[in-house]
Amino acid sequence: MRKEQEMARESHVTKGHLTRQKHSAIELVTLSYLLSYLPYVILTRYLATNGMDGHGHPLTGLHILPVMLISAAVSTYGFIWISGWGRLMHRVRVGGLSLPGATRATFWSGLCTVFVLTTVPLSYTFRDVSIPFMQLLMRGDILIIAPLVDLLLGRRVHWWSWGALVLVALALFHTLSARGGLALPVLALLTLLIYTAGYFGRLWVMTRVAKDDDPIRLRRFFSEEKLVAFPIAILSLAAIAWTDRTPGGAGGQLLWGFTQAWRSEHLPAMILTGLMVCATGVFSGLILLDGRENSFCVPLERSASILAGVGGTVILAQFYGGKWPSQAEFVGAALLLIAVLLLSVGPRLRRR
Repeated sequence: MRKEQEMARESHVTKGHLTRQKHSAIELVTLSYLLSYLPYVILTRYLATNGMDGHGHPLTGLHILPVMLISAAVSTYGFIWISGWGRLMHRVRVGGLSLPGATRATFWSGLCTVFVLTTVPLSYTFRDVSIPFMQLLMRGDILIIAPLVDLLLGRRVHWWSWGALVLVALALFHTLSARGGLALPVLALLTLLIYTAGYFGRLWVMTRVAKDDDPIRLRRFFSEEKLVAFPIAILSLAAIAWTDRTPGGAGGQLLWGFTQAWRSEHLPAMILTGLMVCATGVFSGLILLDGRENSFCVPLERSASILAGVGGTVILAQFYGGKWPSQAEFVGAALLLIAVLLLSVGPRLRRR
């Protein structure tokens, strides 16, 4: 009897230790995500507000997007190969060759990721819309989606996740009220809608097939999703550039990105943004594919990206003459920081 009690105590201690390790790990990943997102925001905004093409025209998000996605694809596939994650992918037979492939689930998640990959860089390039404001909009609607996906798929939502969701909603409402409502350019609204649709589909597939704390399933899902997403995103943009070559139009800007950008003085900065897309993609995947409910993982990831957006805006304002965040945007960032702290403290209080 005494031996059984000792074994039970040892088992309880071991489980508690593993739980603490797991929670510390996701906090470290979230910090890494924030630190890699910060230069991504700064570089993208700087290029779109200070860069010029060969004809003296300001660069836009569409000018930057081709090089960014190509360098992100190369670096992501390099990471998958070096890390060994690629060996976990499903295989398909093509003739006598065995090639990495995707399942139906990871294919659809990759297709949804295309929407995210193409809209996030664009969101930082609208000259009359601040980065923190677009961040709050694009992150806020995903926070509404997260508990909806959990509830629809029968996952429990803990009190700290609901609390973080309320704090982020307050931050969004406060910023919108101070700004006088939702007044955005048409392209910015379209970017917001496409981004939301992509993230909803991605969370739905992730939750159904990969959010179970199985490291093998997580790495396989990430690798197969990116195997699908990058080629489709790049080929889709190339098709637009090929069919619409109107100078100054969307196709013309993309065509410059595919052809002239490689000779631009801004090429190193564009490539570096792609490397940051790779880093943020890895860290974001580790957070979102954590086995806990979306209502925990999504606020953690969203808040970190918004804080990076505010921090990037402050740096640009301080050193490059950019516009400072408004008081409302600072208040919104403070509420998000409280939400992150709640997500960190809440599970620890429950264990105690």
